[in-house]
Amino acid sequence: MIIDMLNDFVHGKLKCDRAQRIIPNIRALADAARKKGIPVFYCNDEHLPLDTYEMKLWGPHAMKGTEGAKVINELTPAESDYIIPKRTYSAFDGTGLDRALKGLYGGKGANTVILTGLHTNMCDRHTAYDAFVRDLDIVVVEDGVDAFTESDHVSGLDYMTKIYGAKVRKASEIIKEIED
Repeated sequence: MIIDMLNDFVHGKLKCDRAQRIIPNIRALADAARKKGIPVFYCNDEHLPLDTYEMKLWGPHAMKGTEGAKVINELTPAESDYIIPKRTYSAFDGTGLDRALKGLYGGKGANTVILTGLHTNMCDRHTAYDAFVRDLDIVVVEDGVDAFTESDHVSGLDYMTKIYGAKVRKASEIIKEIED
């Protein structure tokens, strides 16, 4: 899963300066997955003006139909990728993600999610919770997720590891396993 690697979060209104350093790792991991037929999901904020719960806190961002809500050019989705619009922190909440994951692999469904993107302590963490309660194994790509600050990033990783049993791995380790 590639979570919220959108113009507003990487270059725009809610710019995370630390996002630049994870882009090459996400791109390499997504490319390796596609080559092996592993589905790639883009889980993207796509807000409406009535999403006041987030607008009050963060201001308008990633508004549906705007440039800010588009995936950054460096990570343009492939035709085979899944696009999951979301309106909350979690990629599962009110979306078709759960159904899509269950339909994979001839209806056998996915048993693991690999999380990349922004923000370790918010959208990644909330998505991990929803994966956890669906009994999915969770892998968080340490150098493929990030947050506004190092402490937010580390606390998000720590929380997902301790509370959801997530495995934290480097992108290069996962790519090596995929390619073997």
